[in-house]
Amino acid sequence: MKLNVLLMVFLVLSSVLGGSLAGGLRKNFYRVTCPRAEDIVREVTSENVAKNPALPAKLLRMHFHDCFVRGCDGSVLLNSTATTTAEKDAIPNQTLSGFDAIDAIKEKVESECPGVVSCADILALAARDSIRYKYNKKDVWEVLTGRRDGRVSLLTEALANIPSPFSNFTRLKQNFANKGLNVHDLVVLSGGHTIGLGHCNAFTNRLYNFTGKGDQDPSLDPIYAAFLKSKCAPNDRVTTVEMDPNSSLIFDSNYYKILKANKGLFQSDAALLTNRIARSTVEQLVHQYAFFKEFAQSMKRMGAVEVLTGTAGEIRKKCWVVNS
Repeated sequence: MKLNVLLMVFLVLSSVLGGSLAGGLRKNFYRVTCPRAEDIVREVTSENVAKNPALPAKLLRMHFHDCFVRGCDGSVLLNSTATTTAEKDAIPNQTLSGFDAIDAIKEKVESECPGVVSCADILALAARDSIRYKYNKKDVWEVLTGRRDGRVSLLTEALANIPSPFSNFTRLKQNFANKGLNVHDLVVLSGGHTIGLGHCNAFTNRLYNFTGKGDQDPSLDPIYAAFLKSKCAPNDRVTTVEMDPNSSLIFDSNYYKILKANKGLFQSDAALLTNRIARSTVEQLVHQYAFFKEFAQSMKRMGAVEVLTGTAGEIRKKCWVVNS
């Protein structure tokens, strides 16, 4: 009888605290300490997306880059200092933007609950809420909270850990495995390329000098390659093109359709077709329902990579600098 009572108390407490524990994260982590935290993130994110419709793709990419270096600890948000060059200044991150939106959210949250809500959680929530608002999707992915902020951000670690658009399948698979993510997650999360833009210098090698002999990547659809050449000169570091042609403003499964047609923009996109298991997953994800379902699961797994929880790290007062 006493055991049953204790079990009942445990279940009630789990429910009150939010349940759904994962890597130290849980639902509604701030329910007691900052009840409106997630509402504030959603409101300010929505305001910013209304002004800048390109923001969802930017925040999604920022969240991805954050989680692949030291885990989802907000380290990508830190500025370089006099003694340390931060992740933000590494080549893969020099085209990131949307930091001002994260700072605006943090400022609003701090005004209501000082020193309580981490920048890492704000970034994870804002990435999700930007997609939810822009594409009017109630069901996107669940974001568990309770992350704490890291105090270290190194350019060298960003270069070593962020998957490169020039990677082959073997390299991509290893990048993801290093973070506890599998081939399925690799293919599913690549679907984030269904929105947003890519810079020419991330793929012009496929157009002009694929093997170092002035050749074109033979796996790239020739008509699409000709179109890309009309947009991008060999050394163009400024121009951008849609990652998902004619569908880059719609969050859907079209990315997998264009991939099958050999119109994946980056070498890392095309690489997904070079592996039997990955290629089979691409076939499945062409179907919209399957993509939405699997994307939600993989985003939840990615969001729990190497998180700092409990007393680890800190809660930064400003997202771009560690506490003094």
